[in-house]
Amino acid sequence: MAGTTPQHIDVEGVDGGVGLTALLVAAARAIETHRHDSLARDAYAEHFVRAAAACADWPVRIEQVPDGDGNPLWGRFARYFGLRTRALDDFLLRSAAAGAGQVVLLGAGLDTRAFRLDLPSDCVIFEIDRAGVLAFKQRVLTDLSAAPKAKRVPVPADLREGWVGALTTAGFDPAAPSVWLAEGLLFYLPGPAETYLIDTVDRLTAGGSALAFEAKLEKDLQAYRDSPIYTATREQIGIDLLYLFDKGPRPDSAGALTARGWSTSMHTPFDFTRRHGRGPLPEPNDALEGNRWVFAHKPVP
Repeated sequence: MAGTTPQHIDVEGVDGGVGLTALLVAAARAIETHRHDSLARDAYAEHFVRAAAACADWPVRIEQVPDGDGNPLWGRFARYFGLRTRALDDFLLRSAAAGAGQVVLLGAGLDTRAFRLDLPSDCVIFEIDRAGVLAFKQRVLTDLSAAPKAKRVPVPADLREGWVGALTTAGFDPAAPSVWLAEGLLFYLPGPAETYLIDTVDRLTAGGSALAFEAKLEKDLQAYRDSPIYTATREQIGIDLLYLFDKGPRPDSAGALTARGWSTSMHTPFDFTRRHGRGPLPEPNDALEGNRWVFAHKPVP
């Protein structure tokens, strides 16, 4: 198993830091894909896991985990990621069907929605992430001869720095409706960077646009340091999520959008567990307790 020394947050590719968490989510999607009651299917996910030396011994099926769904990491936490994938898939498909012809994936990681979702053929998907992550992803997809179902435009940029110019240069049109996803991203950013990102999405979006993101409400993340999920993730694969999460106060991004006229709704993951009849439910000392999924729509003037 990987060592438990925290990975440095600024590693460029997927071999450490936040990039390594993209492989964790890919492994979770692979496990979800092979379940008989799968919430989301991603045929590419296990190929990312197998292509990276950092996770050569990670499971891609729940049958490869000795304690199966009793494992806090590969059982409950992986199912959480599967549920999140499904919720955001559904949101994206609804938004595209309603006329959002541009998709922006903020911190796209190893997202394969351009390849696996039946989006309108004239839809354009912009994937923003650091160059090293996008390069690894492209190598794997090229080896698989994978073809996107809609136009896909990788945008190498660091979301903590200036990325708007890179996005507009790549062809993004602020005057046309768009749908944005920030999946498992914001709590790695300093609070001011999150505020800038949300402000920028508001500035770059036309009426009829939509945004979904994940937030955390905990005042003290360390209160859950010994939770089964965080403990298992540290001990089994050497990823200390609490080391990677920003420790500063979090802005009220949902409230900021509401104040600007967006309609917003905030849900717990457990709301979707109950909706779909499978997924994590609350438990004691639960690292998922403070997680919220926010869905926002910008009205047409």
